[in-house]
Amino acid sequence: MAGPATVAGGPDHSNRRGRPYNLSCGWCVQWDVHRSRLGVPLRRAVTAAAVLTASVAVTLTPVTSSAAAPYKGANTAAVQDDFNGDGYRDLAVGAPGAANGTVEEAGSVVVLYGSASSVSTTRRTVITQATTGIPGTAEESDRFGRTVTSADLDRDGYADLLVGAPGEDVGDAASRGSVTVVWGGPNGLQGGANLTPPAGYGEDRTYCRFGMSIATGDMNGDGAPEVGVGSGCAVVSYSGPFTRTGQAASRYLEWRENARGVVMGDVNGDGRAERFYLAGPTDGDIRGPVTLDAGAPGADDPFVNQGVELPYADGHAGQIGDLNGDGYGDLVTGIAGDDSHFNAPTPAARRGGEIQVLYGSAQGITAEQQPKVFHQDTAGVPGSAEWGDWFGQSLSVGDVNADGYADVLVGSPEEAIGSRASAGAAVLLRGSASGLTTAKAAGYTQDTAGVPGTAETGDGFGAAVHLADLNKDGKAEAVVGAPTENSDGCVWVARGSASGPVLNGSVNLCGKSAGITVRGIKGYFGAALTSPHVEN
Repeated sequence: MAGPATVAGGPDHSNRRGRPYNLSCGWCVQWDVHRSRLGVPLRRAVTAAAVLTASVAVTLTPVTSSAAAPYKGANTAAVQDDFNGDGYRDLAVGAPGAANGTVEEAGSVVVLYGSASSVSTTRRTVITQATTGIPGTAEESDRFGRTVTSADLDRDGYADLLVGAPGEDVGDAASRGSVTVVWGGPNGLQGGANLTPPAGYGEDRTYCRFGMSIATGDMNGDGAPEVGVGSGCAVVSYSGPFTRTGQAASRYLEWRENARGVVMGDVNGDGRAERFYLAGPTDGDIRGPVTLDAGAPGADDPFVNQGVELPYADGHAGQIGDLNGDGYGDLVTGIAGDDSHFNAPTPAARRGGEIQVLYGSAQGITAEQQPKVFHQDTAGVPGSAEWGDWFGQSLSVGDVNADGYADVLVGSPEEAIGSRASAGAAVLLRGSASGLTTAKAAGYTQDTAGVPGTAETGDGFGAAVHLADLNKDGKAEAVVGAPTENSDGCVWVARGSASGPVLNGSVNLCGKSAGITVRGIKGYFGAALTSPHVEN
């Protein structure tokens, strides 16, 4: 029986259900075939329709990637997010609601190129499925740009952009989804290819949403990053290096896992990334199982390389970074939906949402570990936990003050500011030698002095968050998306400093000024940044 998690600043109220060490499968039809023969129980992922009440707002969640001060084993740290090779990290912003001509919600990605003065809307590239060299066709409700991340897939010294379009229809499969690679180079991003799932993916299924999360990391130490793609049907694993046609050195369908979220990073200090699968809400665990990947299944035996479930851990989205400066990556996960949003027999997140931390070590992260839990009723965390805040909907790990400890920025996009519902907020928690702490924690809204704009009903400030050093001063900028602000959406950018994000002089960058097209549907600029979010 699973024991209680260790809660920072309060007792456990989760009423957790125990989870046995069996193989936690998802919706995959292949596993359905095997389970009757092998006698292994199937845990099905819970669809939104099955668990959400009628009052649920649109989920604007995110996935993976770059910490501002990469720890040992971070994939190709020298070129993380640097698409044009000028030495500055760039900022990819998804706008999945953007129109393409008269085509609604086709989606786009805007890349704002970094510089000594950080980013602006004047140095940019706008990418759609109608851009020359990009495969596919801009179609209604593709939602190209719902997820974004980067890695140097072809090892040419330039970061490449990976874009998920989970709403894309493929053949007769509605919302099968797609992942596109856009190749970096000395002139920035140009040309692309699709990552094709293996044979059998989504067989006889619809609404798989391939690309709803994307993670990268070098798992075998050869210098070529691997890619994991999450979805509502099955995980797909690709091993690098990749060619410019999008072909991986190898790939396989991890049909045992229905992982909506994939997280990769080095948690044991061996220079190789580990991979964690986050299933999202399931019929036996609304809080979301967390599984440590152990490798590909055997051709005839699904128990070969069976993943290790972490029975005390939960999470729908996650990222890895070194919070305590010991050289080992730590896993941070978010569980945002509480019982006000889920109608299920098992408990969801604590009121308002929560994040959990599992610390890495020479042994990595083990099944016996219990996470440290933070929520808005934890002493020292700004704000107050209220039903439906969605604290933990987005998160990012990076060092904002160059003290050697990664910090965590947490989004709470449904937070009410006064009487303004879903105006949104973000909270910064600091890393330290003892790990994540609430000391010097800070909260930000669009009513915070120095933050441009005004908190308004439905802005969704905090739907996506990102920490990344965009001006190469060693301190991560804080980036917060407000995708439902106005008709286009905006991102707030504040440079880092020894004392944290600098509010005076911080800027709002909005979708129309960044080149997206908006018609009858909001553009949702800022719904995705290169830090984790997962659709539930």
